[in-house]
Amino acid sequence: MDRRETLKSLLVGSLATGLALNSCSTLDNKKRVADTEIKGYGRTREEEKRDKRILSEEFLNEHELATLAVLIDIILPPTAHHPSTDEAAVVDFVDFIVKDIPKHQLTIRGGIMWLDNRSNRRFNIEFKSIEEKQRKELCDEIAFPDVKTPKLQIGIKFFNLMRNLTLTGYYTSEAGMKTLGYLGNQPNIWDGVPEDVLKSHGLSYEPEWLVKCIDQSKRNDIATWDENGDIVYTA
Repeated sequence: MDRRETLKSLLVGSLATGLALNSCSTLDNKKRVADTEIKGYGRTREEEKRDKRILSEEFLNEHELATLAVLIDIILPPTAHHPSTDEAAVVDFVDFIVKDIPKHQLTIRGGIMWLDNRSNRRFNIEFKSIEEKQRKELCDEIAFPDVKTPKLQIGIKFFNLMRNLTLTGYYTSEAGMKTLGYLGNQPNIWDGVPEDVLKSHGLSYEPEWLVKCIDQSKRNDIATWDENGDIVYTA
């Protein structure tokens, strides 16, 4: 099992319990609400307004976002059989979360600075500009939460949060959901109460209701009712 499949199985098994982000934090920022379109996804009007406000704000700069994009691809590398983290817009998700939940801001910004500083000390260049082998070398030092080396603790905390955000952002995206095989609520086929059960109670369906309610050829049609209360099907 490769790293992606391992992370996927952990996420599915725990239903991302450990990745809960408490994304209902309240911000006091009074910046103007941007005219950003947000498609309906089960939010109240006030929640949609708040989302627009958050999307209009800026926290992470271009260098920080580029660094996170590199790190995210290390945590969940692209394959030929899975959508990339770029397709799943994981960087955008992290960018939103650090504005939605300000308590993560110090860990994320401080972690990027720590990573760049360590990269500069080791390779004389910032993290996003070093070779892939060197990036993985630095990440291997901070990828395990049980490491007790004091000088690595900032990096470990940062990497642990980024790993959680990466998995959450990826597997709650449309692209990530497809890799899980998640189909959501699917309609089943109801053929009515079994005939033997109806007979045991001395009941039966009236022919006209069989057509109206149990005709599977019409199961994908949208039903409307006329003024007499009769069903009229429209495709």
